[in-house]
Amino acid sequence: MLKILIAGAGPAGARLARHLASAGHAVVLADQISSPATNAFSSAALSQSEAEVLRIPRQCWSSVWSGWQVIDPRGLEYQWWATDSLGVVLDFAQFRALLWQEAERSGVELLKGCRVQLKRLRSEGADVWIHQRHGHRQERRVDLLVDATGSRRALLRQAGIPVDSSRDPLLTGHGVEWILQADPKSSARWRDRLSFLLGSRWIRHGYGWVFPMDGYRLKVGVCRLPPPSSKASDLSGLQRDLQRLLICFDLNRCPVLDRHGGVVSSTVRRLENLGGGSLIAIGDAASTANLLGGEGIRYAIKSADLLASLLQDQQGSAKSWQKLRRSYRHTLHSELGRRWGWSGRLAQRTWFGLKSERADLRMSRLIEGLSKRADAADLSSLFFDYRFERYGLRLLPYVF
Repeated sequence: MLKILIAGAGPAGARLARHLASAGHAVVLADQISSPATNAFSSAALSQSEAEVLRIPRQCWSSVWSGWQVIDPRGLEYQWWATDSLGVVLDFAQFRALLWQEAERSGVELLKGCRVQLKRLRSEGADVWIHQRHGHRQERRVDLLVDATGSRRALLRQAGIPVDSSRDPLLTGHGVEWILQADPKSSARWRDRLSFLLGSRWIRHGYGWVFPMDGYRLKVGVCRLPPPSSKASDLSGLQRDLQRLLICFDLNRCPVLDRHGGVVSSTVRRLENLGGGSLIAIGDAASTANLLGGEGIRYAIKSADLLASLLQDQQGSAKSWQKLRRSYRHTLHSELGRRWGWSGRLAQRTWFGLKSERADLRMSRLIEGLSKRADAADLSSLFFDYRFERYGLRLLPYVF
């Protein structure tokens, strides 16, 4: 039995904790937030098949959708519809609450409102401080330490492990999202579909979205992935962009139920170290967030499932942790596939350059090309499975 501490109780951390506790390990799961509803920032849209493969309970499905809607830089609206449902939008707060409950039922020691600080990292274990509320702290010694702190990569940074390089820099996007309480009339334009607003007219270096939830609620958000040299990631600017969108689409009178925001960051080539000594990273801390669509949940979960499987036969020695990281890196690369790199490079070209009328014209041509050559299922394949090759010769030149 291994003693394992996981810092970060998001989808990756909580999923891994449940797996490992069920396998008989002593698992501590710590997170800075005290409630699963705190800053539940995730647009949380998945294909229905993926939601079923990942075994996400239907009680966490806030809505299902069967169409795509894109509003281009000129304000023209394009729609693609399927006869059957294509995907789901999760209630992320409910999903995180369920993950916590499942972890505790599996025997995980869940520490809420706690911050993990690395004291000493060894080749065969680690010593950490767990800082609790009111200034209390306790020391723990563990065999394996897992960084599941997302884009912060808190433990990797504390251990002095480089999270990027000049060959493969860490790219960072910022987003804000509000949950609105709409009504049957104001939500009619957005129900049963995923809606995206593309073009610098709406958001420079990024995009906006409107996703449906149950009870006529709407997730409305904006995200920006600017070039590293740009200062366009100002969060106050994103708030203004979001408010402007609400006014444009007559949603500004809807009561705001929640406001939250977050960061998505990843490398494109994924050359960074995934740990050192007895420390290993999963989820967004291991660059599993996709930069093209800001998608993180399903790949975070997959990284946790892969690591849990690889940990079955580990003994906790220095050599075993080195071997584990090598195997983990290899299987993660295999799982993500070559299309992952394509989508990352496409994200750079698309969002970095989306700042002018010329870029808007390219985007409009791309959307128009999709409207002529793709149906709703094709778009799901394109945006969820990154199957660019079937469109590349005809559509990608509009972006490149």
